[in-house]
Amino acid sequence: MQGKIIKGIAGFYYVDVVESGIYECKAKGIFRKEKQKPLVGDNVEIEVLDEEAKTGNLVQILPRKNQLIRPAVANVDQALVIFAVRQPDPNYGLLNRFLITMEQQDVPVIICFNKQDLIQQEEREQLCKIYSGCGCRILLTSAEQEEGIEEIREILDGKTTVVAGPSGVGKSSLTNLLQEEISMETGEISKKLKRGKHTTRHSQLMCVGHQTYLMDTPGFSSLFVEGIEIEDLRMYFPEFREYEGCCRFQGCTHVHEPDCVVKEAVNAGRICRERYDSYVQIYEELKEKEKRRY
Repeated sequence: MQGKIIKGIAGFYYVDVVESGIYECKAKGIFRKEKQKPLVGDNVEIEVLDEEAKTGNLVQILPRKNQLIRPAVANVDQALVIFAVRQPDPNYGLLNRFLITMEQQDVPVIICFNKQDLIQQEEREQLCKIYSGCGCRILLTSAEQEEGIEEIREILDGKTTVVAGPSGVGKSSLTNLLQEEISMETGEISKKLKRGKHTTRHSQLMCVGHQTYLMDTPGFSSLFVEGIEIEDLRMYFPEFREYEGCCRFQGCTHVHEPDCVVKEAVNAGRICRERYDSYVQIYEELKEKEKRRY
């Protein structure tokens, strides 16, 4: 029988099997022996020990499509990152770092700007303009007025999505709205997992529809770009790609060099200055880190 791990805690793994429900499973010793750790999001094979009690053993982890380190989750289809347009104002530096982290892992990102009712149309257009070149889908929502919820539901349908964003942006309000029409079966899942007991400390997938899962992550206030060589940073800004190889100097970092077409594109308004300034800030951080290393 195959299913998906939706929570792991204290050596127990809760596996959602479509049409059958949730099974509480223990991992067989072979995983420890082979130094394999089951992750939330893993597609697995289980053997059922007691159908009535819904208990079983985890016998095989199926091949992973991908694996994120923070949060620790496997087989992610996409990430939904939520920021408020006001109260608090969006932290572009933090958002850009998140986009780089997901770009590293090849995970598509949907940017959701919540509380759109607090700003005028001109400001909404400016927000969209900043991120129009980074290859992400952009949504404007209002949890307060329940605007944009159906669009989010369509985007999430049939996928496993990591939801992230800083505190106070309305992340909980939006995810609660998405769960309003949960079926009874999912209600049973919540009961079996004793939700609320370990919500902040353990990774957990929430089922919000047929084969549709959300992983909520704790609010983050800082994010460091890790595992990127300074000379590769420019590759994680999709807006720069069309200019690659067009600068005067080969391997131009787009920071200090003269005759840089990326800087020219920024001055001409073809690349958004907020994105470029964020790139320079992260570049200088990586440079400082490199100095300390040597």
